[in-house]
Amino acid sequence: MGTFLNQRKYVLDILQDAGLTGAKPARFPLLKGLKLSSKLGELLPDFEAYRRIIGRLLYLTITGPDISYAVQHLSQFLQHPCVPHYQAALHVLRYLKGTPNKGMYYSKDNSLQLEAYCDADWGNCRMTARSLSGCCVFLGSSLISWKTKKQKTVAKSSAEAEYRSMSTTASELVWLTHLMDDFHIPVHYPITMHCDNKAAQHIAENPVFHDKTKHIRIDCHYIRDMVLEGLLQTAHVSSQAQIANIFTKPLSDVQHHFLCSRLKLMDSPPIPP
Repeated sequence: MGTFLNQRKYVLDILQDAGLTGAKPARFPLLKGLKLSSKLGELLPDFEAYRRIIGRLLYLTITGPDISYAVQHLSQFLQHPCVPHYQAALHVLRYLKGTPNKGMYYSKDNSLQLEAYCDADWGNCRMTARSLSGCCVFLGSSLISWKTKKQKTVAKSSAEAEYRSMSTTASELVWLTHLMDDFHIPVHYPITMHCDNKAAQHIAENPVFHDKTKHIRIDCHYIRDMVLEGLLQTAHVSSQAQIANIFTKPLSDVQHHFLCSRLKLMDSPPIPP
C-alpha cells in the first residue's frame, strides 16, 4: 500500500500539442555525451514554440526526476533557441512518449532514515566552463528531494566541483531536518551522504587537506563541522551505482533505466500481495 504520483494526462496533452502522439518513442531523454551551446545552428523562426515546450517540461519535473538534467540543460537557451535546441527538446518529448505512465511510488511502510547522493560534472557548461551539481535525498526508500543546478563559480578541479556539490547537498539535508523537526518526526543521525569522488570525501573528513583548498569559499567547509558533530557521514559509492549521475549528465540507455529503477520510478504502483 502507498501513494503513486504521475502526470500521465499532462504528458499526453504535451505530446498532442506538439503533434507527436504518433512519434517513435526514444529510450532516453538526451543522447549520451550531448552538450549544447548557445552558438550552435540557425536560430528558430518561432521562439515561442520552444519556450512553450520547456515551460511545460519544467512543470513536469515535479514528478519526473528522470528528465531533470535534460530540462535544466535546455532551459539555458530560452532567450535565443536554435534548431539543435528544438530538436533536443523534441527528443525529450519522444522519451516521454514511451514513458507516459512513469511516476513515483511512496510506500506506506517506510523507514524515516534520511540518505543522500551527490555528484558533479566538472566543467559541464561549454559556454562558461562551470560545473553542474546534482543531488537526491531519500527518506527510507522514497525519493523526497532532487536538484540539478549549475555551480556559481568555476571549479579548478573535479574534487572541488564534487565538494561544492556535497556542500549544496548538506544544505538541503539541513533544511529537511528542520522540516522534519517541525512535524515532530525524529531524525536519525548521522545522515549518510554518498559521493563517488574520494578526494572530495577526504576533504570533508580530513582537515589536513584544507591547506590545499584555501581558494574554496569558507562557507563550503561547514560540511566538515557537520561531520565532526556527528550529523553527517560520507560514504564512497562507485560511479556506476551513483544515483545522482542521472542529474548531471546524459547517460546511455542501460545506465539511465538502471538509475530510474534506483529512484523508484515505475510505470504503475506495485500490486499488493
